[in-house]
Amino acid sequence: MNELTINGARLWQSLMDLARIGATAKGGVCRLALTDLDKQGRDLVVSWAKEAGLSITTDKIGNVFMRRAGKNNALAPVVCGSHIDTQPTGGKFDGNYGVLAGLEVVRTLNDKGIETEAPIEVVFWTNEEGSRFVPVMMGSGVFAGAFSLETAYAAKDTAGRTVQGELERIGYVGSEEPGKHPIGAYFEAHIEQGPVLEDADVTIGVVKGVLGLRWYDCVVHGMEAHAGPTPMPLRKDALQVATKIMQEVVAIAHRYPPYGRGTVGFVEVFPNSRNVIPGRVKFSIDLRNVDSERLDAMDREIREFIDSTSKATGLEITIQQVSYFAPCPFEQGCVDAVASGAKKFGYSSMDVVSGAGHDAVYMARLAPAGMIFIPCKDGISHNEIEDTRPEQVEAGCNVLLHAMLDRANRAG
Repeated sequence: MNELTINGARLWQSLMDLARIGATAKGGVCRLALTDLDKQGRDLVVSWAKEAGLSITTDKIGNVFMRRAGKNNALAPVVCGSHIDTQPTGGKFDGNYGVLAGLEVVRTLNDKGIETEAPIEVVFWTNEEGSRFVPVMMGSGVFAGAFSLETAYAAKDTAGRTVQGELERIGYVGSEEPGKHPIGAYFEAHIEQGPVLEDADVTIGVVKGVLGLRWYDCVVHGMEAHAGPTPMPLRKDALQVATKIMQEVVAIAHRYPPYGRGTVGFVEVFPNSRNVIPGRVKFSIDLRNVDSERLDAMDREIREFIDSTSKATGLEITIQQVSYFAPCPFEQGCVDAVASGAKKFGYSSMDVVSGAGHDAVYMARLAPAGMIFIPCKDGISHNEIEDTRPEQVEAGCNVLLHAMLDRANRAG
């Protein structure tokens, strides 16, 4: 192969070295945002960046930008990255791969003496996971103006510690105002966190966008009554009505393929007694799609079904939307650069969408953005046994390298 390639063994070793910080007994990583372990991880990545000759800038929410100069430093940099905080039962690759793949791109360019037209930067964002502090994707969200720095600073963990206090404690409050850092284009390499690529035996996922979502709380109000003396026709069974709605959630998703998703993940039954007819059921509804019109249509259908079910049964049913993220299509030029990179190497590839949120969602509000997925074993993530293969890690980083070169050398 004559194409410029990264050092796969070096990238893999970097992933394994970072994974030692917060390593768990089952082979995963627990490195929660803004803990002492997060500081150790940050310090290690920053030290590697400095060894590679990168300059470091940190903003007030603790996002860290690591810059390799270009021929024309007046151009906005081509940026890649992700996060290095993990879930309590996290793995070695979620987030970490995107940051260290970016670092490996820089190391490869250094090895080959290649100078890009625009600068290249690698970033890691603060508290993407949201497992210690909410909201999730905090650093990129503040950067994109989705919520204020003051809101983020005030967020508390279960022990009452604030984001601001913990950033100060670990020494990662920078001077730059979030959002003032220029970004010409943004790429994020990531494990898929789902089973699609592995099931299709495909190496590279060309991510077209991220699914939009609507979350709801739904409550069915019936009447508690004794399970024995109450005849079936005279019951006001909230659970039986709720299950009809739950089945409709799944049916709606099936009516909007290929990216329709419908899930009920939380159910609360009152009084939850073996011999009492349920009088109230509260449950969650999660609807997703990659297209705004389809997601809106799914919203209309579930509301119409709930209205008609309430009229047919005589039970009061309420539905309240509690969260909304619009679908996020990625910029076609960035998507094409990822597809082109896969083709250069002859890697099998397919168009995919992300069902999970990523920092790239917020970056897409500010600049052209794209993502690269690689398979993960059995589609498992947010789990200590999360895994992928070295050759897949290398392939994704090779695609990232060429996508970034494509963008950086035609910038301006």
